[in-house]
Amino acid sequence: MSLSAQSGAFTSTFHFRCGRQHVLDARFLLSALVLLAASEPSNGQGSQVRTSASVKPVTVLLDDTKTYQTIDNFSASDAWACQFVGQWPAAKKEAIADLLFSTENGSNGRPKGIGLSMWRFNIGAGSTQQGEASGIKDEWHRAESFMLPDGRYDWTRQAGQVWFMQAAKQRGVKQFLGFLNSPPVQYTVTGRAFAADGKTNIAPTQYEAFAKFMADVVQGVQRTTGILFDYISPINEPQWDWSDPKQEGSPFRNQEIAGVTKALNAALEAQKLPTKILITEAGKINYLLATEDKPERGEQISAFFSVASPTYVGNLPRMAPVVAAHSYFTTSPYSEAVALRQQLAAKVATVPKLAFWQSEYCILGDNGGEINGNKRDLTIEPALYLARVIHNDLATANAAAWQWWLAVSPYDYKDGLIYVDKTKEDGNYQTSKMLWALGNYSRFIRPGAVRIDARLTPDPNPDPNPDNQLLVSAYKNAGGKQLVTVVVNSATTATDLQLKLGKKLGTVRTYTTSATTDLQPGPVLKADQLVRLAPRSITTVVNEIR
Repeated sequence: MSLSAQSGAFTSTFHFRCGRQHVLDARFLLSALVLLAASEPSNGQGSQVRTSASVKPVTVLLDDTKTYQTIDNFSASDAWACQFVGQWPAAKKEAIADLLFSTENGSNGRPKGIGLSMWRFNIGAGSTQQGEASGIKDEWHRAESFMLPDGRYDWTRQAGQVWFMQAAKQRGVKQFLGFLNSPPVQYTVTGRAFAADGKTNIAPTQYEAFAKFMADVVQGVQRTTGILFDYISPINEPQWDWSDPKQEGSPFRNQEIAGVTKALNAALEAQKLPTKILITEAGKINYLLATEDKPERGEQISAFFSVASPTYVGNLPRMAPVVAAHSYFTTSPYSEAVALRQQLAAKVATVPKLAFWQSEYCILGDNGGEINGNKRDLTIEPALYLARVIHNDLATANAAAWQWWLAVSPYDYKDGLIYVDKTKEDGNYQTSKMLWALGNYSRFIRPGAVRIDARLTPDPNPDPNPDNQLLVSAYKNAGGKQLVTVVVNSATTATDLQLKLGKKLGTVRTYTTSATTDLQPGPVLKADQLVRLAPRSITTVVNEIR
């Protein structure tokens, strides 16, 4: 709801987020209405200056002397639709690429896209070449392989995905990651890209061949496109059995992960490639900390980064000092999600120089009744849920990177940033509010930014229900000249905000995603002016630091 719309709804009783009521006498109410009428109109913008003194603002106390993680990137993956959409008519795929990667603004100052700073490229196992014999019924879940049956390579394959990767580079993306769901079918036990009976789908005798394939792909892609994969992720969600032929995948035990990682490290070194290895891409955060229901597949921080562990690989030259997990099945209820991420941050902190990446997420399952992952929903509701997940991963788990699953989806799930018709040659596309909610973070918090301390006063969150909470996190971008504060207002009421930092703040610009806006820029404000946060919105506040 815009401020102009709200002005007509003023009464003598004001309701605050904390549940208190302040009854105003007629004289004070009249003054409030006059001041409100004189305030700058919203022009449809989701946040703006509030000049009325009738509402005591919530203050964000910022302290850039207290710092946390350095942000590496925000990302999404090209699986699986990009293999086809990358071959659509130029105008449409260029427009989709702009939405994902552009950091430019339109003539009205509104961002053209969400400015992802890394792109995840799915290195396929070859189920596409197998066709129906692959056992994967949905053609859109199959993936091509660069490798031919005789071991030679065809670098014209995965053309649609390569197009999106090059489009990302053209729009300024500087980080790229190649990930695999399965070893190439030539090396699997089943001869297919999915496993059987929960058994790992590659024999140890094939580790070196598998590793050489990955190094060859890194080198081949660089030679043919000029793009070097900064990271390669050899194994995805090793805790799941992957015996259901819905997509490429294989389980791995910790000992097997260590074996593949050592072989890959040797292959990258042999080809003098600087690419770093990312593990573990755990199916959910719990497996980084505990064994739970997956013997030999849990406690992965200790398994791979404890010097005393028999599967220790943290000292390998090509190992990224990162442990990765997916936020699936750990986001609700909110209080438990917070507690788990506090445990994770504490555990990661015990390993010197180790960082945590949240490397895959979309809204799955019923989430304890908070939101259901079934059915496509382009509205603000899943966007607010997503923003709370991102906030919790960044501000509680200290995630240095945050990565989404399907950048482009043809499905009837809450799994896409952009949705497309399930047609190979051409079709329609539409954005979701989840795209823009991620953009409230990815477009403004750039690689090298450092999260700083941000505290609300007075505490506006006495209600544990996340739908009634105000969540805030702040980041100082590389160079220290720009402050980015992201505020998630899940309540149905507007809130006024004021930022306070020990250093002098310069001008303010807001960008709001709400039911009616997508990263809509507000007017340029002075540092001491109040910002109004729209109901049910995500707002990014950008300040220059003098």
